[in-house]
Amino acid sequence: MQTTLSERASHLPRAAEAESILRTCVHCGFCNATCPTYQLLGDELDGPRGRIYLIKQVLEGNDVTQKTQQHLDRCLSCRNCETTCPSGVDYHNLLDIGRAVVDAAVPRPLGQRLLREGLRQTVPHPELFKTLVNSGQVFRALLPGTLQSKLPRNVYPAKPRPMTLRERQVLMLEGCVQPSLSPNTNAAAARVLDRLGISVIASREAGCCGAVDYHLDAQAAGLDRARRNIDAWWPGIEKGAEAIVQTASGCGAFIKDYGHLLASDPAYADKAKKVSELARDLVEVLRGEPLEKLGIHASQRLAFHCPCTLQHGQKLGGAVEALLTGLGFNLTSVPDGHLCCGSAGTYSLTQPELSRQLRDNKLNALESGHPEVIVTANIGCQSHLDGAGRTPVRHWIELVEAALP
Repeated sequence: MQTTLSERASHLPRAAEAESILRTCVHCGFCNATCPTYQLLGDELDGPRGRIYLIKQVLEGNDVTQKTQQHLDRCLSCRNCETTCPSGVDYHNLLDIGRAVVDAAVPRPLGQRLLREGLRQTVPHPELFKTLVNSGQVFRALLPGTLQSKLPRNVYPAKPRPMTLRERQVLMLEGCVQPSLSPNTNAAAARVLDRLGISVIASREAGCCGAVDYHLDAQAAGLDRARRNIDAWWPGIEKGAEAIVQTASGCGAFIKDYGHLLASDPAYADKAKKVSELARDLVEVLRGEPLEKLGIHASQRLAFHCPCTLQHGQKLGGAVEALLTGLGFNLTSVPDGHLCCGSAGTYSLTQPELSRQLRDNKLNALESGHPEVIVTANIGCQSHLDGAGRTPVRHWIELVEAALP
């Protein structure tokens, strides 16, 4: 796509990157065929091709309007379009660049500003978030339905983690919301890894991966969180940790981008690159291990929801399904498994109507094979889908751990 950046846009820190991505797009429109919001709304500007054109106009100096912002806000950042695109357009990075320019030019209404700032001040802070969740559970009956659906239906307490220190060690991101919404997930992962001779080292200094800030108009704050996590993990990396494991694929996708996002930071570029190289979704670690040692012979009937951040962001579609099938679980067929469930980080709160439509469509697909349980690989998807009050939704590693002899 021929592009001529405006004088102002040409001085942006990522101007050359934006221009390169824009020139990659041939405007074929294949991306619209797999875009969840385009399928719902049927508006060219609510599909990747239209949004790319909007960003092109902005970077070429055209007026930026609230309507431009609205169309970019409606994007889930699911990256389904990247999987579909025959030209390899790096859409999510272009979207991040475009959103930063638009958000700097168009003030949001007060309600939106308060919501986004409120999310930034609560979600990435584990202790505060835990207090709010616990308070919400106490006063659940008094809360409106929209807030009740954000609270976990069943909280499975974290069982004790193994205390033995193995020769093989990995670091693990604890996350910001998962310890409150699904406290047993990381503990279950640690117990399974321990059975395979791998110890999990948790770093209390490593907090939110930075994605919440980064995708809520605060990219600089998100990158500062990335730097703090790198500092927290670095001593463990120097001691020989073989991986940084994530049980939430949304966090994993963002951490794998640290190297790219901090490439121009002379103090962190090399470390960020190393961290991204060591970042592994849990399934990447387990699939390389002798799982027969676990002695699992499961037969439970499951539907697996593959999060967008796992299949499109990390290109690991099919990996968890293969692992679960190999362990004996009976996986049902899920139509349109490539489509987003509508969680998308904080999207279910900033775009609730679209998010609910996508959630209900996804649940209809997941439940079509009549599973006993739905499993997934990302806490955001898990909480969002389970909030509908239908088939129970859990992290897949918890079912694997429960099947250990």
